[in-house]
Amino acid sequence: MPRPIHAHIDFDALKNNLRVARRATSSRIMAVIKANAYGHGLLRAAEALDEAEGFALLDVHDAVQLREAGSRQTLLLLEGFFSPEDLQLIAEYDLATVIHNVQQLTSLDAYPRRGKLQVWIKVNSGMNRLGFMPEEIPAVMERLKSHSAIRDVTLMTHFSHADEADGVAVQLEKFNGITNAYRAHCSTANSAALLRYPATHRDWVRPGLMLYGASPFPETSAQQLGLKPVMTLSSELISVREIKAGESVGYAGMFRAESGTRIGTVACGYADGYPRHAPTGTPILVNGQRTRTLGRVSMDMLGVDLSNIKDAKVGSRVVLWGEGLPVEEVAQAAGTISYELMCAIAARVPVGY
Repeated sequence: MPRPIHAHIDFDALKNNLRVARRATSSRIMAVIKANAYGHGLLRAAEALDEAEGFALLDVHDAVQLREAGSRQTLLLLEGFFSPEDLQLIAEYDLATVIHNVQQLTSLDAYPRRGKLQVWIKVNSGMNRLGFMPEEIPAVMERLKSHSAIRDVTLMTHFSHADEADGVAVQLEKFNGITNAYRAHCSTANSAALLRYPATHRDWVRPGLMLYGASPFPETSAQQLGLKPVMTLSSELISVREIKAGESVGYAGMFRAESGTRIGTVACGYADGYPRHAPTGTPILVNGQRTRTLGRVSMDMLGVDLSNIKDAKVGSRVVLWGEGLPVEEVAQAAGTISYELMCAIAARVPVGY
């Protein structure tokens, strides 16, 4: 028999979460499916999200794969192209590309088709990762206005605090201050802004995390937002034992029992994508009942507290996150974010749809 750990991807949940996004906005939806659709499977996720008007990716070869699979949506490369050679594929497969630096702007001269390219110009409104500074945009737009390769231009930015108390006001004011001078499409809203700040919606919105059933807000659950978990990572107990007071669990004895304790071992570890730094007390479900992890996570196993789960035995189902246990709750306990957990699922974990 195969090792019992596996990830299950729920298409109906993906479709539900897209509907939540659709109800929140009248803008066109650019569904973000980078990083193998946040670990959910690029082609399968795109199939479930086929009512979106566009898909945002990073790798040109992923976009080619999607186009060859029959996608007719706008396919946007979020970091643009990394060499002039990529422009051949962008032309052949009718891809849209972000332009965020002068080098990419200069490389547009090598684009092989006249009047066909969809360009998204990244404006640095305060995130300070990628993009042209606001004062550079007039020169960029003037340069593109007469460029023989360009079909149309969309102006975009990305918010650094849309999911926090600081909000989007400062960045949005900066973006609007420069872009209102142009009759161009605009895109600013990520998942958090889409759900919380209608003024950011503009022509395109770019939901990512919310599509996979996780809340972007620490104080608001996915369930409260109407979102359903798409990925459930589950396994089984492969050992059950009693330990005495003073005995420890796992490497370095990071958990030591204060009294006699019934514990279990789960077939899941950091080589499967579960965070090694998850401390004792990280929530976990055994037979549908909430309990806690114990001790340090190993490469292939982790410990759980079975003190209050009397029916637990070898073979009992364990949910690491997903159905009944929000991924963001596990992430918060482990001092990380739900994006990292979903994206970190290892290749050795079977995925079912």
